Amino acid sequence: MRLTKQTNYAVRMLMYCAANGEKLSRIPEIAKAYGVSELFLFKILQPLTKAGLVETVRGRNGGVRLPRPASEISLFDVIKVTEDSFAMAECFEAGEIECPLVDSCGLNTALRKALNAFFEVLEGYTIDDLVKARPQIHFLLGIEETARPQTSAA
Repeated sequence: MRLTKQTNYAVRMLMYCAANGEKLSRIPEIAKAYGVSELFLFKILQPLTKAGLVETVRGRNGGVRLPRPASEISLFDVIKVTEDSFAMAECFEAGEIECPLVDSCGLNTALRKALNAFFEVLEGYTIDDLVKARPQIHFLLGIEETARPQTSAA
């Protein structure tokens, strides 16, 4: 099984937004950070917006941001929006199936278990987990970190 380029960059876009915090992320900045075309990211943006995984702000100073904390967006949330099919074999697809074993095949059962395990693992990881796994993510993506308030010892 291989995830599409669309899914890969959808996750990356959400990671960028999460790393950018409350600030709006602009598509040209995200495209530059990942070395991908802006047009490609705009195409990915549509299903993410429709699914409520990002929100857009229009206008001159507009951009995109996460509508909720990155810790509440699982990888499965993203993948179920961006992938067209999880059919691992002919018997997963709707329609007429030519295999005479379709109703009693061990392969079908094994593949369904594997797919369910795959989904379960993806549910266990959030966008926040991916961002926190890379302490230098701001530097790697060219995001300027906002100055954090200093705490003083009393």
